Amino acid sequence: MHNPKRYTITAALPYTNGPVHIGHLAGVYVPADIYARFLRLNNKEVAFVCGSDEHGVPITLKAKKEGITPQEVVDKYHAIIKKSFEEFGISFDNYSRTSAKIHHDTASEFFKNLYEHDKFIEETSQQLYDEEANQFLADRFVVGTCPKCGNPESYGDQCEKCGTSHNATDLINPKSSITGNTPTLKETKHWYLPLNDYENWLKQWILEEHKNDWKTNVLGQVKSWLDDGLKPRAVTRDLDWGIPVPVAGGEGKVLYVWFDAPIGYISSTKEWAAQQGKDWEPFWKDADTKMVHFIGKDNIVFHCIIFPAMLKAHGDYIIPENVPANEFLNLEGDKISTSKNWAVWLHEYLLEFPNQQDVLRYTLTANAPESKDNDFTWKDFQARNNNELVAIFGNFINRVVVLTNKYYEGIVPKPNQFTQIDLEVLEQLKKYPQILANSIERYRFREASQELMNLARLGNKYLADEEPWKQIKSDPDRVQTIMYVALQIAAGLAYLSEPFLPFTSEKLKGILQLPNGDWNLVSENEELLSIGSKIEKGTLLFEKIEDVQIDAQLAKLEATKKSNSAENEPAEPQKETIQFDDFTKLDIRVGTILEAEKMPKTKKLMKLKVDVGIDVRTIVSGIAEYFSAEEIIGQKVTVLVNLAPRNLRGVDSHGMILMTEDTEGKLTFIEPGMDHVKNGESIS
Repeated sequence: MHNPKRYTITAALPYTNGPVHIGHLAGVYVPADIYARFLRLNNKEVAFVCGSDEHGVPITLKAKKEGITPQEVVDKYHAIIKKSFEEFGISFDNYSRTSAKIHHDTASEFFKNLYEHDKFIEETSQQLYDEEANQFLADRFVVGTCPKCGNPESYGDQCEKCGTSHNATDLINPKSSITGNTPTLKETKHWYLPLNDYENWLKQWILEEHKNDWKTNVLGQVKSWLDDGLKPRAVTRDLDWGIPVPVAGGEGKVLYVWFDAPIGYISSTKEWAAQQGKDWEPFWKDADTKMVHFIGKDNIVFHCIIFPAMLKAHGDYIIPENVPANEFLNLEGDKISTSKNWAVWLHEYLLEFPNQQDVLRYTLTANAPESKDNDFTWKDFQARNNNELVAIFGNFINRVVVLTNKYYEGIVPKPNQFTQIDLEVLEQLKKYPQILANSIERYRFREASQELMNLARLGNKYLADEEPWKQIKSDPDRVQTIMYVALQIAAGLAYLSEPFLPFTSEKLKGILQLPNGDWNLVSENEELLSIGSKIEKGTLLFEKIEDVQIDAQLAKLEATKKSNSAENEPAEPQKETIQFDDFTKLDIRVGTILEAEKMPKTKKLMKLKVDVGIDVRTIVSGIAEYFSAEEIIGQKVTVLVNLAPRNLRGVDSHGMILMTEDTEGKLTFIEPGMDHVKNGESIS
């Protein structure tokens, strides 16, 4: 579509059962934000919308786990997610939520329209039912063996191992995740959208009309779905958390979350338009509007097959022009997992790297998983910052600002005779808006970020070749020209970096005292910084990230990994069976450590004096690697007192202190309880 009148840009609605992490940012929100900012700088009319996806089973599971209501869960995470987006400069025109009244009304009206125009089919089917929980089991309440790949932990709707979608009734050996019971089958009625009716249209629209401009990873996944043949898909489910089915016979049922969530884009646009005094309909119903969905690869089927089929069924909506889905971002070689806490959470990142949002935005863009899964590593993050943002971009700006203040008290000098090199550099600068636009318009944001860095490289090379610091005494007239040219490049960077590095762009415009300007200022103006204007002294745009900061992040991940492996480690097998009489022979008492000293020439042994009530005795214990002698004096302990004495390194040990290991493998005392328990009391 050439020169559309307006743009509707949607970013996948994040699920409010947890905060957002770097995988979300890299896959969806940074690319969408770059695109939206770029369009605005080109004076396009843009509605960039998103919102929290607040219905569905994982919300109810989270509520059960945390002992709170589903509404409390979504309120908590909606606030965290919204704040994270604001802090990272994701410039939504509107960030809404699917629990809002405007969304409930919009989704209900959409359903009723399709219902009244006979776009659904009704089916009575056997669904899995948990007798003990007294409820039908929605897909995420069922776990079983995937019929395609044999993964024993497949969900009822999708196997996360092989990516296959299926129905819960297709699972082998299904189990209820509420009670662990084997569910029964029970009859229930639902409405279905017959996707098979739209199969030929979808093939023509995507595989023919868009075969040359959609990403190959998106086309591949869509083709696979279409080749398998589409089937009717339920649009309602038996649940009490969600949007009630708004027609007769829908009592006790809600709209399926996959049906309700994408309508959230429409309701978010409506909400924004009402606030702005605009008409929302052209953004969704005018053929001169270009709609682009930014999503991750797990959402391709919903945005390329199901939601377009819904819009087509409604009849008066436009369909997306492109769906530039990204692949997944891994973390230090492993798949990001929210349940295992294997993630870099945005709200935590800012506590450890305050005011360094652009460093993360840049790293995630330069390493974006645009065509294949990519890996985020802390070492790469450090290298991108230190070797590119600091050493190239920041270094060039710093040189220009320092030298302008040193030579001309911050006043932009009047250039003299331009050399061929000067003119070539200025000409090259003018080409950059188009170079960057070519990449951004094709959704190649990685490529665009590197082209932006090439502009900073151009500035550095120019200064290094012309060496104004050497010529200032011998040829001050020439240096005026050099610094004038360098200042124009700095101004170009201030304008063109905004979609990628919004906080840096703002800071740099402040230093150079530049007004806000559109994208084509750089290509259309001979002079971005006018002669005689004054710049500020400025501060460094980027700071070096030290090894100690990176080591701290790696240590944090290592601790997470250890904790996960300890949790997943099976308990030791049971030892051989003993008789009750054997157990009654054990005499376990409460004691207090009175004295402690590490035994010389040993790594682990500590010699202890322990008051066990019946006497004070010497016990040798292998705890010296975990505790210092000073910290355990006065420690209450549990002691096996009738263990036969053993000679350890020349010291007779009369008993054994009972210990256990925590999840990180560290020894801890089995404490007998409260401090007022007397020494010598038996434990049975």
